[in-house]
Amino acid sequence: MLQLQNNQYTIGGIPALDLCQRYGTPIYVYDTASMQQQYNSLKNAFSGSNTKIKFACKALNNINVLRFFKNIGAGLDTVSIQEVWTGLKAGFLPKDIIYTPNCVSLEEIDLAVQEGVQINIDNISILEQFGHKYGNSVPVCIRINPHVMAGGNINISTGHIDSKFGISIYQMRHLERVIKSENIKVNGLHMHTGSDILDVDVFLRAADILFEVTDHFPDLEFIDFGSGFKVPYKPDDYSTDVNELGSRLTASFKDFCKSYGRDLELWFEPGKYLVSQSGTFMAKVNVIKQTTATVFVGVDSGLNHLIRPMFYNSYHHMVNVSNPDGKPRIYTVVGYICETDTFGWDRKLSEVNEGDIIAFQNAGAYGFTMSSNYNSRFRPAEVLVHEGKDYLIRQRETLDDLLRNQVEIEALT
Repeated sequence: MLQLQNNQYTIGGIPALDLCQRYGTPIYVYDTASMQQQYNSLKNAFSGSNTKIKFACKALNNINVLRFFKNIGAGLDTVSIQEVWTGLKAGFLPKDIIYTPNCVSLEEIDLAVQEGVQINIDNISILEQFGHKYGNSVPVCIRINPHVMAGGNINISTGHIDSKFGISIYQMRHLERVIKSENIKVNGLHMHTGSDILDVDVFLRAADILFEVTDHFPDLEFIDFGSGFKVPYKPDDYSTDVNELGSRLTASFKDFCKSYGRDLELWFEPGKYLVSQSGTFMAKVNVIKQTTATVFVGVDSGLNHLIRPMFYNSYHHMVNVSNPDGKPRIYTVVGYICETDTFGWDRKLSEVNEGDIIAFQNAGAYGFTMSSNYNSRFRPAEVLVHEGKDYLIRQRETLDDLLRNQVEIEALT
């Protein structure tokens, strides 16, 4: 996490400018101390129940980050067979991995079954095929769509009526018929309403809906509430009150378990909440361009490295690492891609000069994992700061990386 200490910006106690000089720019830097703090906050908030936290690795899938979460006791939430394989390579046991794909073939689900991970299915068609093939020999979790609109952007709202995710609560009768006819053992229920949810009552309302349908499932071992906890993006921003949520949801969950007849495990799948604040993305200023209306700061990066501001209209707080005490001025920060790739309009930054380093905060989640080689640009390096030391955990790409899987044909040489 980027901090201002003794008039210089540091990450995990290491000067940010030193990291840029050592590894070059643009660069992603992650601080494990921040990850640990976020993980502990959730564990403490839900200490009153048998809680399992599964890191949603689609947020940040570097194998070293996965190993860090395994080492501190987390499980893993995956959405593709490739993430499953990476998680197993990172050392997670199959029983600690849940696989929740969307719109994949039964053939991919078969691969996950072979690996022994917890299967989570979110549509009746695949569930019917799965049951016909496996019956009750492979227990399955079912993802329910509670029809609760939640999330900071329509692209990250997943529990509403028009979402492609989950089996509708209004399809319970159909779902029940499929389970009975195919003799399917359902050992878990799952929901995920969206991301960046601030209102605790949204979680509780969706939980009540999920509790109400459990009468159809007598063999449950866990209920998975996904995630969606909001983290602060601005210095004065709000975040989900996980302590209030933990207190209220734990009480509600205990009451439910009593009525259900036995204690179940309570699962969560945080991604952004665990790693967003740990990450800092740093880029060098290539040019200061003044037009009749705007002063642009053009950096050596773009939507190919951090697409969230363009895709989600997300806010990433920026600071001029090179000039902490400079006079505040207003700039629009843009990238070097041949598209309109604006990181932020009218941002107040310490006076910027060409060659300065701009740091983008809250860049640990869905930054590198959504990066691309658009415009044939190389993807950046990744660095992990752990216990006061910095480690290169992904090399910066080269032209060989871009051309490695291209096949040149003799007819054109």
